[in-house]
Amino acid sequence: MELNNRLKKTIISVSIFIPLLVCVLIVLPYRPKAGFDIYVLPFFHAILNAATSILLLVSLYAIKNKNIALHKRANLMALSLSILFLISYVVYHLFATVVKYGDYNKDGIVGAAEKILAGNLQYVYYVVLLTHILLAMIVVPFVLYSFIYALSNQIEKHKRLSKFTWALWFYVSVTGVLVYFMIHQFY
Repeated sequence: MELNNRLKKTIISVSIFIPLLVCVLIVLPYRPKAGFDIYVLPFFHAILNAATSILLLVSLYAIKNKNIALHKRANLMALSLSILFLISYVVYHLFATVVKYGDYNKDGIVGAAEKILAGNLQYVYYVVLLTHILLAMIVVPFVLYSFIYALSNQIEKHKRLSKFTWALWFYVSVTGVLVYFMIHQFY
């Protein structure tokens, strides 16, 4: 059973819409007021990413031990947490201004003295952040196709795609936690 064109178009549309929405929200000049402290969300996002990482490890362990039921449950839970993350991430970027690495005085500008204070760790942060963002955009269609293949019992396609998808998804979830721990002092 091949995926129909409508499903393929939906996956592609979702995969394009999500990053575009986040980009638009990041550059919005006006931020509405949130009814709560929006800066608690990055910690929540780190928890979701950490839990997703653990579930992906459980999924890998389960499939290596031919425990299909546990493999399915772990992946469905990981997907659910990723969807929750995405919704929360969009809400965060609707209300929050961009937090800059090294902005110790929290004025939105990283001055020369702050750059010196941040040191070389800022370059590590930006490499991790950049790879995290790029791979987060890339992984979405792979995750969706992997799930569709599994749910439609196209197991060989699922296996081939999931080997690559798992590594990307795991990297994105782990680096999401790393990014949080590297920048949390600036929230």
